[in-house]
Amino acid sequence: MQDIQLSQVHLPDFGMPTTEPVLTENTYTERLARLRACMLHEAMDMLIVYGDREHSANITYLCGYDPRFEEALLIVTKDSVPALLLGNEGMGYAELCPLPVRRILFQSLSLMGQDRSASLPLKDILLNEATSGKIGVAGWKYFNEIEFKNASFVFETPSYLIDLLRNIYGADNVMNAGAFFMNPTDGLRILNEAAQLAQFEFAACHTSNGLKQVLFNMQPGMTEYEAAQLMGANGFPHGAHTMLTNGHRATYGLPSPSMNTLKVGERFTMCLCLWGALNARAGWLVHDASELPENIQDYIDKLAKPYFNAVAHWYENIGIGVTGGELYDIIHEHIGDPFFGVSLNPGHYIHIDEWVHSPIYKGSNIPLQSGMALQVDVIPATGSDYHTINIEDGIALADEALRSEIALHFPETWQRIQARRKFMEEIIGIKLKPEVLPFSNIPAYLPPYMLSPTMVLTKH
Repeated sequence: MQDIQLSQVHLPDFGMPTTEPVLTENTYTERLARLRACMLHEAMDMLIVYGDREHSANITYLCGYDPRFEEALLIVTKDSVPALLLGNEGMGYAELCPLPVRRILFQSLSLMGQDRSASLPLKDILLNEATSGKIGVAGWKYFNEIEFKNASFVFETPSYLIDLLRNIYGADNVMNAGAFFMNPTDGLRILNEAAQLAQFEFAACHTSNGLKQVLFNMQPGMTEYEAAQLMGANGFPHGAHTMLTNGHRATYGLPSPSMNTLKVGERFTMCLCLWGALNARAGWLVHDASELPENIQDYIDKLAKPYFNAVAHWYENIGIGVTGGELYDIIHEHIGDPFFGVSLNPGHYIHIDEWVHSPIYKGSNIPLQSGMALQVDVIPATGSDYHTINIEDGIALADEALRSEIALHFPETWQRIQARRKFMEEIIGIKLKPEVLPFSNIPAYLPPYMLSPTMVLTKH
């Protein structure tokens, strides 16, 4: 790869947030109005949004409530103040909910062994909200006709809820409404407001800085736990488990840290994910090629350079109006050979949950729009001694009006974004379109020899 090389690079300090962007009540009110417009379009009389600790994104997006120990149900009708059904412990916590809601105790949402004698049956609660009509349920995913016949009537949410709804309102009137929030073209959580994008950038500062601290401070002999502590977790909610492994388990990418010690000459992978941001890096725990296994001395030329070249082209081509299929083709034109093992979508949307949906697949004609937040997520699963390499970071797309809004209301955020764009173009050699906003403090910064963190791949 003639224009890709290993270069000695100084990584600037792009800064960390001194304030945290906050979504106002007005933002949530506007979101509710947009949801009701979706309901009206589908002639839907009531929508129930399910949430739990693992699957909180839709309910948190809509009203700001995130379940801690229990599940929760948000009931939205055409014009009433939404009803938020809560367990024993959620009733008080929900007072912090930024969207005005009617809190209703439904104790079956409580933890096992707690009192269940004080709340109405779910049937009575539902009938108080709507006695008849078309009912939607949004959980954490929806399905298509390839998976199930009549997919809009298939649910991933708890059977007690779906069974009761079908019994009350009729099976033909109860539909999966997850696409309102998550469809890849214009789902409510796909097109983000300026404040939401600023929140995501806030999170990305912490995730990317966490990986930066590991890259520059980990040492052989540390345990994986000690290396992971360098990430400096500050209590901001996680969107996925923290991952950091060295050796055989790093092959699988997903394991959590352990007492295993870091060893020179072994595989390495790490990932930190908070609400709205994920950063990951993978490669080899070596200082240079001499410490690689003897049979992969050509790791840089065979895997690292072609991979980085593909990702660089992804960055340079993504923009408003570009289709997901175009980005898919770019990656597979460069590293579509079976050796690279790129089987997952080469990029996807991110929100509170790490993966909302993806418009990037073969033949996709979905045009990318302003307000979308996406992950550069191209993972070679070689299944070979070459292991892998990874440079996962987040970006957003913003037209001129949205860029002006971010710059006006979130000047710190905007300054960091501009500094990253300059670094990527002038130092790394990746020229971005004006609408591409990099959120990572290690933007396109990829040291394949992870014990030499200032030796990174560049494009010239």
